[in-house]
Amino acid sequence: MGVLLILLALIPAVLCYIAFAWWLPSDRDRYRDYRAAEPCPARATAQVRKDCLSTWHFTVVKTVIKSGGKTSTYKAMLKDGDSWQGVVDFGDPGPVLERLKPGERVTATIWRRDIVVLSAGGFRQNSSEAPRDEIQMNAAMGMLAAFFAAQAFAFGAVRLVSPRAYAPFTWDPYGGRLLIASAVVCFGVGLPAVWTGIPWWIVPALGLPAMACAAVLLYPRPHRKP
Repeated sequence: MGVLLILLALIPAVLCYIAFAWWLPSDRDRYRDYRAAEPCPARATAQVRKDCLSTWHFTVVKTVIKSGGKTSTYKAMLKDGDSWQGVVDFGDPGPVLERLKPGERVTATIWRRDIVVLSAGGFRQNSSEAPRDEIQMNAAMGMLAAFFAAQAFAFGAVRLVSPRAYAPFTWDPYGGRLLIASAVVCFGVGLPAVWTGIPWWIVPALGLPAMACAAVLLYPRPHRKP
């Protein structure tokens, strides 16, 4: 079991590396490129149009607004005559999607072959493909993977060193509490960081000591005999 836990720790460790080495920098650079993009010139080549903002007009086929339940769906089906038809996903219904009607003409802003903004009736709405400055949550997810890797490695190492006396490094209650605490710390730091717009590195700077304190506070204390 100790060897298995150590091997399992490699999976979240790799995910943590991917989050900080590739996912976070990729999303950060993509957002910066999007913010720096300018409208395409009139005679732009196909390569230039890939990185600039082009404008196209489409006709609404139908919209789907489904809120509540386990999942929410917000999307619009658009067409360009008989040459193209596709679906644009959104994270919420307003302010454009909820006003659209079949047959209505809309203006789409396209960047790197994705519809990032839909405009109609003087309103604009970002699609789900629009880059967002939310890399704080990338850091939070990477940190969560790091916590899982550290816990699995520590519990596995204790079992190898002391195979007959590894308590309290077991799932019940210490292991389960640590997993819950890891999720609470990561989302408790990551979400406010996104809302306030603070730098992403604040997430691990606050999350690591917070998790260390949680590990100490949750450590089971031996019961004293009366």
